[in-house]
Amino acid sequence: MATPDSTTPFAATKKCPHCGRWTEWQQRPTDRCQHCGQELEPHRAAADEHRQQQADAPLSDRLMLIEIKPDDNPVIKFFKYIIRGGQLAFGALMAFFVWLVTVAAG
Repeated sequence: MATPDSTTPFAATKKCPHCGRWTEWQQRPTDRCQHCGQELEPHRAAADEHRQQQADAPLSDRLMLIEIKPDDNPVIKFFKYIIRGGQLAFGALMAFFVWLVTVAAG
């Protein structure tokens, strides 16, 4: 690893979790140790992939609303719509309270 002088910008370094030596780090999830060749952040790539999968998931999966199936009985569909409306009203009420507390806190 080169020693920095006054003409080079500051370089980021990170301690390798595998070999314990300090290595240059570009703050990318694919960066590897200059000494042992292992990934500097092995958990970060998996976390980024999981985050992307959650972002690509349909909205109904993230909101956890009751599922209304097309083959449900009309009476069951009616009550499920009532329950879903209650779920959405509860979410809107909680969002309003969070907004109100945030505004009150300044």
